[in-house]
Amino acid sequence: MDSAREDTVIVYALHISSRLSYILSVLFPGANITDSKEQFNNFNGVKINYSSQRMDEESLWIVPYGLLKEKGIKQQTLDCFEWKGIKVFFKTQGDLPFDLLSAAFYLLSRYEEYLPHDLDEYGRYSHTNSIAYKEEFLKLPIVNLWLQAFEKEISKKSPHALLTSHNSQFQFIPTYDIDIAYSYLHKPVWKNVLGFYRDLLQGKFEQVMERGNVYSGRKPDPFDVFDWLDELHIKYHLDPVYFFLTIIKRGKYDKNLSAGSKALQSLYKRLAKKYITGIHPSWQSGTEESLLGKEIETLKGIIQMPVALSRNHYLRFTIPHTYRRLTAAGIIDDYSMAYGGVNGFRASYAMPYQWYDLENESVTSLAIHPFCFMEVTSFFNQGYSAVEAREEIQYYHDIVKSVGGEFITLFHNHFLTEQPEWIEWRRMYMDFLEKNFA
Repeated sequence: MDSAREDTVIVYALHISSRLSYILSVLFPGANITDSKEQFNNFNGVKINYSSQRMDEESLWIVPYGLLKEKGIKQQTLDCFEWKGIKVFFKTQGDLPFDLLSAAFYLLSRYEEYLPHDLDEYGRYSHTNSIAYKEEFLKLPIVNLWLQAFEKEISKKSPHALLTSHNSQFQFIPTYDIDIAYSYLHKPVWKNVLGFYRDLLQGKFEQVMERGNVYSGRKPDPFDVFDWLDELHIKYHLDPVYFFLTIIKRGKYDKNLSAGSKALQSLYKRLAKKYITGIHPSWQSGTEESLLGKEIETLKGIIQMPVALSRNHYLRFTIPHTYRRLTAAGIIDDYSMAYGGVNGFRASYAMPYQWYDLENESVTSLAIHPFCFMEVTSFFNQGYSAVEAREEIQYYHDIVKSVGGEFITLFHNHFLTEQPEWIEWRRMYMDFLEKNFA
């Protein structure tokens, strides 16, 4: 909500908890909250009555389910039904048939991730645990859709009302994770020699030729697509965000050049001068926790800039533990809120919002930027072709745009090469940008 409307909404509640204050600040920025009936009755704007009794016909009545006045974490009953053609839960009686505030809080706080749950093959919270997956609304920013439907209801009470964050402008933010900066270049000679003979023995003659051409200087490294990306960003007036895997300790899932590589440092410096950049905490840093701070400090030293953004490698994070570590390390914006196993809306929301630490019952300084499309997920986990992924990314673009949200995509430089196995994905990305941003 813009500043011109900050004082146009009031919410009456008998119990003004930290949970209620938080979710109102996210959904209705600038709204006044009061437990005074007199103040509420005398208010000359949009009125939301969040109590068990109707007060008047001018206010919109939402009956509390009870979650927002609770403390602690326990299993919740989530019986879904439809309202306005959209799935909802936490059924109550009022002008709305469900407690929108409690339901939104449940999803945005990631309440379900604090409960006992199954892990996926990488030890992450599995999307199959989530209410969004079970009730088949994972592909929808359902909280945003609730708010759009809510606006129509409130307009019946206040015809000129404009009150939600959905009046913001749609924004597209392309992001890139630099997991493997170069395929062949700047690696030890012995690794390229071993790779050469391995490819030869396996009959991968195209790779043998490619490796030889790159190493001899006849062709550029296939993973070095950074100049090409620069051209796209200029052409379509885009402001991307890059996340740098900064390896201090190599491991099974951390295969980039080491942080001490001069070539890697030169690349990171060049990109950081042009674009917003952040840390891509390594897989190892999730196990050996002291590495996180070291990686951040190392990246600071390389780019000579503060490091305040992050996205975890393999989207490996645990709530609340990882978020607390990031906050303690000085991170203020995190872009990890998505599933590694399937594309969709992990928090059921398509706008940035502050993280609420449910165990401590407090709003934190960490801003969460949910994203819903990653090309690696489309290919490896969903088994999509580039053609199918092109349809998928367009769907997510269109639905986020329809709610005025922040559409964040995640691509990797090694998926955007001109190599035969990836050229269609490169073309897919180019076609998407041309259609939507030319």
